[in-house]
Amino acid sequence: MNSHKVPKIVATPPGPKAKKILEEDERFLMQSFVRWYPLVVEKAEGCILTDVDGNEYIDLNAGIAVVSVGHRHPKVIEAIKEQCNRFLHYSLTDFYYNPAVELAKKLSKITPGKFEKKIFFCNSGAEAVEGALKIARGHFKGSRQYIMAYIGAFHGRLFGSMALTSSKPVQRKWFSPLLPGVEHVPYPYCYRCPWRQNYPECGYWCVDFIEDYYFKKYVPPDETACIIFEPIQGEGGYVVPPPEYWGHIRKLCDKYGILMISDEVQAGMGRTGRWFGIEHWNVTPDLIAIAKGIAAGLPLGAVVGRSEIMDLPRGSHASTFGGNPVSCAAASAVIDVIEGEKLLENASKIGEYTMKRFEEFQEKYELIGDVRGKGLMIGVELVKDRRSKEPAVKELNKILLKCFKKGVAVIGAGKSTIRIAPPLTISMELMEKAIDIIGESIGEVEREG
Repeated sequence: MNSHKVPKIVATPPGPKAKKILEEDERFLMQSFVRWYPLVVEKAEGCILTDVDGNEYIDLNAGIAVVSVGHRHPKVIEAIKEQCNRFLHYSLTDFYYNPAVELAKKLSKITPGKFEKKIFFCNSGAEAVEGALKIARGHFKGSRQYIMAYIGAFHGRLFGSMALTSSKPVQRKWFSPLLPGVEHVPYPYCYRCPWRQNYPECGYWCVDFIEDYYFKKYVPPDETACIIFEPIQGEGGYVVPPPEYWGHIRKLCDKYGILMISDEVQAGMGRTGRWFGIEHWNVTPDLIAIAKGIAAGLPLGAVVGRSEIMDLPRGSHASTFGGNPVSCAAASAVIDVIEGEKLLENASKIGEYTMKRFEEFQEKYELIGDVRGKGLMIGVELVKDRRSKEPAVKELNKILLKCFKKGVAVIGAGKSTIRIAPPLTISMELMEKAIDIIGESIGEVEREG
């Protein structure tokens, strides 16, 4: 595909072929998920999507932060083919094979912490989260039953992970009672501080609140197994905590012997310009949950933790498909590509440019209330009024649809935040084009009122 000619719209989307698939999708698939706009993908390469009617789009979604090294990277495809020519599956939890061991060695190297580590492989982010919870609770042999999570978090929709998730009520509605013992605390969302304080004058009251109002009132810290968090909230709005927040939480956890679980499903694997998002705070968690960008689109999740914590007894946790050899081969290739093509550096460079451009748009458009992010995990929060900070929900949807019609695939997060998460391979040329189109669309919606 010629990136110089992208985006290219040859049939107003959704075109005739797309409409037929949309009708069949409505008929045959359970509609328990939300689609942002009627994009029907036919093929993809690098950072460019082609729909069934021949329209070409710049991809700022990366399959929801999954296709970290771009679509169909040649080295990933080669690794997949080589493994397919050997064997496709033989259940790592019952037997042995080398692709899983080799990937575990690589993950041990790139994850934070110089201590000895062990890895558990599964199929998805929600499974990685649930595995981490079991490991944490199991490590204390039942003596610590409480789990702390954050308001605004998204950790998955399985029954265990759903008890942690608190991004939107619809994600939990009708499913109670959920996993007991889960307590939620406010996330450090400085733009919308629940205590109406301002950073840095607040003195990190959000940390003191946990100790003063949870641990000293009703959640016994010596019965709390872990605190699970996203270093940067994803679904909740691409929210970035202040500089010392996770360091303060680390000290609090150390004080009470509580394990820190960093959910890196969206922020990990180079997304933020570091291998893992928590590294921006110079904090080492005890357990890390990984998925999404790990295997370039193949199903794979992993829990990485201190060896002494990864001590569940044999037979207590397993996964038939977890650590599938083809997925492991793809993930090993992903790590090699990120290292070999210096994609951490590219994410930092392109991300810094993108942040600067949107900060310039913020001076121009009243709709933009806040711009935040790390690397290529960037949120642009839209508001109806900068003083009231009322979320501009309808305006967000209009902007995303305009972008789609013009050939940029980008989605939202939180109530009214534009979520920018392209493949880490994106070029400056493509990003400039995409930013221009988003800015143009914001301006149009603002003028329309």
